[in-house]
Amino acid sequence: MKAALFAYSRRGCETALSVKDALAGWNVRAFTVQRLAQGDFAPLEKPTPAFYGALFQSCDALIFVGAAGIAVREIAPHVRDKRTDPAVLCIDELGQYVIPLLSGHIGGANELAAALADKLDAQAIITTATDINRKFSVDAWAAKNGCIIDNMAAAKAVSAAILEHPVFLKSDFPIGTELPSGVEPGDTGDTGIVISTGMQKPFSTTLRLIPPVLTVGIGCRKGTPLESIRQAVEEVFLENGLDLRAVKGVASIDLKAQEQGLLEYCKEMNWPVRFYSADELLSVKGVFTASAFVKSVTGVDNVCERAAKIASDRLIVRKTAKNGVTVAVAEEKWEVRFG
Repeated sequence: MKAALFAYSRRGCETALSVKDALAGWNVRAFTVQRLAQGDFAPLEKPTPAFYGALFQSCDALIFVGAAGIAVREIAPHVRDKRTDPAVLCIDELGQYVIPLLSGHIGGANELAAALADKLDAQAIITTATDINRKFSVDAWAAKNGCIIDNMAAAKAVSAAILEHPVFLKSDFPIGTELPSGVEPGDTGDTGIVISTGMQKPFSTTLRLIPPVLTVGIGCRKGTPLESIRQAVEEVFLENGLDLRAVKGVASIDLKAQEQGLLEYCKEMNWPVRFYSADELLSVKGVFTASAFVKSVTGVDNVCERAAKIASDRLIVRKTAKNGVTVAVAEEKWEVRFG
């Protein structure tokens, strides 16, 4: 995790050093005005919009030690989207108050503020409505648990509704804890949350949270182009009501490690791909769709199903052939936990 730390006075620099010490495990760069720039502090650069903008884009957190107005003015030109904006915090130069200003939930500013306040013996000033009313914060939970928020408008609607009445939750995964405040089980109604790799929308306003827990096993003929692989995978996901955003990676046999179309497709989708030997695939336990022809070519009776399952837990889509491409999908074991 990367953080940029800014201070504007001698006393602020002292507090900033305490903040830096509190950020154990973070890659922290500290900046201050030219006259105080020495030791741990590099000078603030000009032009300032470009300087702050570059750090806004590259860091996970920006922490201003000084007046909140300074932070607001410097970040204002660069604020774009709560899904991608970094956490921005302000700490007074005496280190008494830690205030998350931006990306309190998805960016983790609220959680970071609480952690820093604890280490600095300061007070975290949290202003987000769900937090101060002790209600479930769906976007914070999604970010913490690596889930993709399907629709930010629906997330906003859920956050507004939960302040007035409970919202419903439907999960395709086992829930290992009690439900949080403001959430109750249900599969129909006005406003609700679905945790799933599928495309279902059972509520009038449905927020889908998508955990990346699927592995796509792919087999293909030599020289199969990217377009054919893309089409095959998309058709299989559409036919089975699955969301491509739930994919965590791709798996295949090592004979395909140099298959250009497959590699290009994985790069296009930003999916990691792993290749396994025939012996490794043969060691996978289960009942698979065997092919004598595939075994004669690769040394293993099935590539896509075995490859998907070796990297995951259970097959949810069996071998499906599409124009020289075979696709299977497996899902890893995952549990919903709150608290």
